[in-house]
Amino acid sequence: MKLIKLTAISAAVLASSAALAADPVIVVNDADVYEVQPVAYEVAPVAYTAAPAYQYNQDAGVIRNTTGAVFGGTKTFFNTVTHPAAISAEVGTLGYGANIGWGLNEKTELQAGWAGGDVADLFGGDFDAKGINYDVDTDFSNPYMGVQLRPAGNWFTMGAGIIVPDNDIDVRANADGKGFYSIDGQKFYTGKAESNRLDDDFGADGVGNLEGYIEHRNKLAPYATLGFRPNITNNFGVFGEVGAAYMGKVDATIKRVGGIDGDATNIAAANKAARQAEKDLEDKSWLEWLPIVKLGATYRF
Repeated sequence: MKLIKLTAISAAVLASSAALAADPVIVVNDADVYEVQPVAYEVAPVAYTAAPAYQYNQDAGVIRNTTGAVFGGTKTFFNTVTHPAAISAEVGTLGYGANIGWGLNEKTELQAGWAGGDVADLFGGDFDAKGINYDVDTDFSNPYMGVQLRPAGNWFTMGAGIIVPDNDIDVRANADGKGFYSIDGQKFYTGKAESNRLDDDFGADGVGNLEGYIEHRNKLAPYATLGFRPNITNNFGVFGEVGAAYMGKVDATIKRVGGIDGDATNIAAANKAARQAEKDLEDKSWLEWLPIVKLGATYRF
């Protein structure tokens, strides 16, 4: 009898455990109606950070997509001007100098620079005009602004712009042979005939040395160049350019220095020699064009 009771109790415990483990059953009254309300979710906006307008294209070597930055608002324009694409150092026939570049797009760069100094030796230090050789001393000042184009998007460049020249060019004639200038078929001796002239020489005596200066008439000089600008690293590059600037015709001022004073004949001869030398210099057409040859190095930001 005791065994039967224990068995009955164990069965009851097992039945209770099974009932607890089973899923509960919920009885719903048919009369009750439940309406499920929709749940609204608010999606937070995703913020994107736009790339700055002065991203650089390492292949072209200039910044891209900055046209709007250059011509945008005052603040953006100031930021663009104070954050150029590149700075360069140069040496050439315009002088020794530097320039700053701003990229307008992948193929176009705006440049502003200055070149100057004594560059006479770059021209050889002298030149000839109508049979007279002139030594040259220079003091150049050539601020300029222009555009550099990369039409093929590579190292080949084309440039154009405006120079505002302020160049001092001093000239001094070199006497030939026994100390004379041959001007317009006549010999003009720098000193006394007795000390210089051979028996078969004829010409004016004692005109002294011919010295003076020339200046170009153009106050604005357009220029054009062709060149190359390969990038050596992501930041450094080199460049070379050749071209010309149209400086306009020249005005020459030549005077005699020294010579024999007090003799009307000598003074008249000296003045004639100086006036003819001025004319010969002003008629030298290639002085209207200033050749541009430059080499340099660039650092790109």
